[in-house]
Amino acid sequence: MKTNKSFTKRIRVTKNGKLVARRPGQNHFNARQTGRQRLARKRSKTMDMSERLVRRFLPGNAGRAKKIADTAAHTDTAAFEANVTKS
Repeated sequence: MKTNKSFTKRIRVTKNGKLVARRPGQNHFNARQTGRQRLARKRSKTMDMSERLVRRFLPGNAGRAKKIADTAAHTDTAAFEANVTKS
C-alpha cells in the first residue's frame, strides 16, 4: 500500500511515537490576531490517531502503528487525569 504523501508532509512521527503537526491558520491575515493567538499557533500540536488510520496513511510505520496509537491514547489519558486532579 502506498503512503499518503499529502498527509505525511503535514505531520512528523517523533522517536517516542507521537504525531506532531503544525497548527492551521498561520499563513496570512495574522495582523488582526492578538500576540497571544499568534504565539499559540506557532506551537506544534500533538495529534492522536487510531491504529487503523496509522496503518492506512503511514504504511511505512506499520510496525510502529500500535505504539503510535498507544502513545496517543496514553497522552490523552494523562491530560485527562491532570485536569481531574486540578479540579
